[in-house]
Amino acid sequence: MKCPSCSVRIPNLSEGSEYYFRVSAENEFGIGEAAETSDPIRASQAPTPPQMVAITDVTKNSVSLAWTKSKHDGGSRITGYVLEAQKKGTDQWTHVTTVKSLDFTVKNLNESEEYVFRVMAVNLSGRSLPRESKHVVIREQSTEPEFDLRGICQKTVIAKAGDNIKVEVPVTGRPKPTVSWQKDNQALKLTQRTMVENTSTSSILTMNECLRSDSGVYSVTGKNIVGSVTENIIVKVAGESFKLDADVAGQPLPSMVWTKDGKDVENTSKLQIKMSDTNSGLVNKDSLRKDGGEFVLTATNVGGFAKHIFNVKVLIAPEIDLDADLRKIVNIRACNTLRLFVPIRGRPTPEVKWARENDEPLDRATIENTSSFTSLVIGNVNRFDSGKYNLTVENRPITAKDEIEPPRISIDPQYTQTIVVNAGDNFKIDADVHGKPVPTIHWMKGDQELGNTIHREIKNTESYASISVKEAKLADGGLYTLLLKNPGGEKGVQVNICVLDKPGAPEGPVTITGVTCDQCCLSWKAPKQDGGSKITHYIVERRETSRLIWTLVEPKVPIEYLKVTKLLEGNEYIFRVMPVNKFGVGEALQSDPVVIKDPFTLPDAPKAVEVSNAPTSDGGTPITGYVIEKHDKEGVRWTRCNRQTVTDLTFKVTGLLEGHLYEFRVAAENGVGVGEPSSATVYYKALDPVFKPGPPNNPKVTDTTKSSVSLAWGKPMHDGGCEIQGYIEYKFRVCAINKVGVGEPADLPDPILPEDKAEEPDLDIDPEFRKLAIIKAGRPLRVFIPIRGRPVPQIKWEKDECPLKETVQVEVTSSHTSLVIDKVSRVDSGKYTV
Repeated sequence: MKCPSCSVRIPNLSEGSEYYFRVSAENEFGIGEAAETSDPIRASQAPTPPQMVAITDVTKNSVSLAWTKSKHDGGSRITGYVLEAQKKGTDQWTHVTTVKSLDFTVKNLNESEEYVFRVMAVNLSGRSLPRESKHVVIREQSTEPEFDLRGICQKTVIAKAGDNIKVEVPVTGRPKPTVSWQKDNQALKLTQRTMVENTSTSSILTMNECLRSDSGVYSVTGKNIVGSVTENIIVKVAGESFKLDADVAGQPLPSMVWTKDGKDVENTSKLQIKMSDTNSGLVNKDSLRKDGGEFVLTATNVGGFAKHIFNVKVLIAPEIDLDADLRKIVNIRACNTLRLFVPIRGRPTPEVKWARENDEPLDRATIENTSSFTSLVIGNVNRFDSGKYNLTVENRPITAKDEIEPPRISIDPQYTQTIVVNAGDNFKIDADVHGKPVPTIHWMKGDQELGNTIHREIKNTESYASISVKEAKLADGGLYTLLLKNPGGEKGVQVNICVLDKPGAPEGPVTITGVTCDQCCLSWKAPKQDGGSKITHYIVERRETSRLIWTLVEPKVPIEYLKVTKLLEGNEYIFRVMPVNKFGVGEALQSDPVVIKDPFTLPDAPKAVEVSNAPTSDGGTPITGYVIEKHDKEGVRWTRCNRQTVTDLTFKVTGLLEGHLYEFRVAAENGVGVGEPSSATVYYKALDPVFKPGPPNNPKVTDTTKSSVSLAWGKPMHDGGCEIQGYIEYKFRVCAINKVGVGEPADLPDPILPEDKAEEPDLDIDPEFRKLAIIKAGRPLRVFIPIRGRPVPQIKWEKDECPLKETVQVEVTSSHTSLVIDKVSRVDSGKYTV
């Protein structure tokens, strides 16, 4: 539009809409560039004033105000409300505050002064006209308690068992009264289910999932300094029951079990189970919402089982959340609009009915019902709209209904036989499905659920299921299962598909046994998928792990076993096996690498030769015998003692020189050869066998006195082959003699033991070891030292004044000691002390 000045008024805009504007200058040469508003501008006007300003409370220095929203926001959102006050006797309005809420408490007022207040709504276009309150005198007010029970019909609350009861009683009084509750003249016991909440304007009694025992007379009492008041409210709780029953047949008579949500149902006073030969029933009393669920009656006999499923929902009785203001008389000016908004609850969604007292018509009312609220609106009200409006909400009673139809499958009879398909062809499996509710459809192969791929397509609807496979190959063969599921149960049908193709790989693994230095044995299992044709033979190939070329071992192996020969010892091989049918050579099964070598090794050396222990390892093949060797201390070489095989763990060595010292060792022998010899024994001296000595020679009395006797004897003629160690004890007794004869003897108190004199220890060390002994690393060190001394001396070995290592073997007897190190090293160097 054109305008000659720099301002313009634009009419006919849509209220609440946002607009952009731009302005361009024009001269004789044309229209110039435009300047545009950066932000959108909303077309709006100032809102209407709040509909009502009410005084809710007065004290000696404050007043509480509340107001309702503006009827019209002027096309722009209301951003707040401006509150002003005027003292009686002045014309000046004083700004109190700007708030976004619909109430405010004005404080610090003068007691006994009279005030009037006004509220203005504010939006982007400005302020509304003011709405004034009534005049109020600021003073403390005292009133006795009062309960408003107009919202409770006939002071009676009726509920069904399992419902939630909420009784809200508005309470007034100044000062604020204290409120208490009683049930049947007894103090009300508060629990997590029964609760009382007291606010500044009301007292609220809440009972969750009420029971029949909650019925009774509830008394609410309010007290303050002015007085006391008590009101009675009657609560009635009616419990409802539901019953499930089903007819059962079968031979022999089946056993019947009830379960709820997968758990067995026990027969109680609340849940009662009744059974007969042909029928079973279940009754649930005082039904609560939690009593709903899936109830299953299972009948079982030797012929199988059957299930009857009930889905039970316990409904929630309808509730009305009536605002406290609507429980009182609603005052509205003529020509204004009456709006009644009531939240509702219930399961299923309750049916809502509005009515006027005496069935007067509601032609002028607009009613809106949803699942969560109901509203009644009457515009331009007049005095004929006055009266009592009744709101009724109700839903259907508790029901238990079996609406389940187990899944069923209708499929072509041809699918009961194996379906044969050539490799590369297409195939399809389809069936009609039934069930209520509509069952879920699953295509399975083995334990795996199938999905869509490039060459496989699955199409499922509420009544039809199909799977199509393009260019079938061997892996597409197998057992397919169409599985349906719904709350009524499961149903499955299996279809076997055979794809004619080259066979699959043999079933592994390839087992390798009997490995020697030039051969091994292979075994495997037939393939699970033979391609629809008998396996005629197998092809076996091998290759060394260091090469990539496969070498044919055997072109036609009729069974799942093959002995492979002419292999190179020490080489590592991999074998593969391929099945063959009339359609060709199938996939290969490959073995793990294997090293070709003799599995047996030389046996370990025998242990502890002197106590005749066998070796710890036979090298993988039985020990055939033992080789015994001896070494004379005065000689250098080891000499074999046995010419023939010795199989026992004992052997008698002959041909020894008397008085010479010998050490011995033993090696085990198996099919591979002779193993490492054992550690050498200590040195043993070759002597004849020993026996008990003969009697002492020529015992005689050498001297006598009147108080002693001296005895002497010679060594026995035979010492038994070993040194005489001592002589037995002797006892003496003495008798006195006179001319009459020999008197009674007197025994010596202790026996007499002839014994040798003590002899200090002596070591007969070889002169070679008294000097610096030099031994090459890896060679054995053996030190043998005869010892003497009476009594037998104690022997202790040390190296560099420290104890010996565990690898050093020390032996001590009454006649000698020895030190043995099998393989010396540099750490064994040092000074050894005995």
